[in-house]
Amino acid sequence: MQVLKVMPNYSNNINFQARSIPVECSDLKVFYHHIYEYKKGIRNLILTTEKSKYRADIEKRLQRDSIDYVIHDIPNGKINVYFGAKECVEVVKTFNPKLNELTPEQDFMLGIMLGYDRVKQCERYIKIKNNVIHLGSKK
Repeated sequence: MQVLKVMPNYSNNINFQARSIPVECSDLKVFYHHIYEYKKGIRNLILTTEKSKYRADIEKRLQRDSIDYVIHDIPNGKINVYFGAKECVEVVKTFNPKLNELTPEQDFMLGIMLGYDRVKQCERYIKIKNNVIHLGSKK
C-alpha cells in the first residue's frame, strides 16, 4: 500500500510535485531519525516504540549499521526498541522488560542513559523513593 504525499519541488519553489512514499517509510520515520541522531553522537541510547509488524525491518537495519540493540514485546502489537552504545544496551538487558516494574534505581539510570534532564531525573527518583509517585503497579 502506498500513500500519496505532496513534497515540494526544490528546483522550482513555486510549483509542488506529488510523489509516492511507501507507508512503511512514513511509519518508521521516527525510528530512522533516531538512527541519524545516534550516528551523529547526539545520544548514546535510544528508546522508540514501534509496531511489531516492523520488527524484522528494524532488526535488519540495526544489524546492517552494526548498532547494538534489544527489543522487548509490549501489549497492543508494539515493541520497545532500545539501541545505541553497546555498554548502554548491555545495561538495559539487565532490566525488567516491563518499564512499570523497574526499580527506582533502574528508572533513574534509564532516564539518564536516554538523555533526560539530570535534575528532573533526580527529582523523579526522590519522589519515587518517598512514594509520592509510583511506578506502575508498585504502590
